[in-house]
Amino acid sequence: MSYCQQEGKDGIIFVTKDDHKTPSNVELVHGSMLPNEDINWNCPCLGGMASGPCGEQFKLAFFCFHYSAEDLKGKDCVDEFRKYLDLYPQEDEEEEEEKSAEHIEETAPTEATATKEEVGTS
Repeated sequence: MSYCQQEGKDGIIFVTKDDHKTPSNVELVHGSMLPNEDINWNCPCLGGMASGPCGEQFKLAFFCFHYSAEDLKGKDCVDEFRKYLDLYPQEDEEEEEEKSAEHIEETAPTEATATKEEVGTS
């Protein structure tokens, strides 16, 4: 009979000869590469980036990067990644300026607060 023993951060599994007589029914979980050396687009390590509305453009960019033979890996894929990033909506400058102005208004001390501080320090 097999059993597991925990020692600190390690788990030690003890098995018997009988445990090894029956073939394993465990399915291997593949990482980013499949056994045939193709990219595993379903790998959780990609965080779902390969699916959805931008998935095909991501696949093109990632494929290019993965198989890049440049000295600086991915140097030849910059255009593919730019096309992919262009699919995401960008905030225009007006929105950024409005957010910046709102932040300044929220963090700037009011005149009354400044007067109270001056009186308190005198």
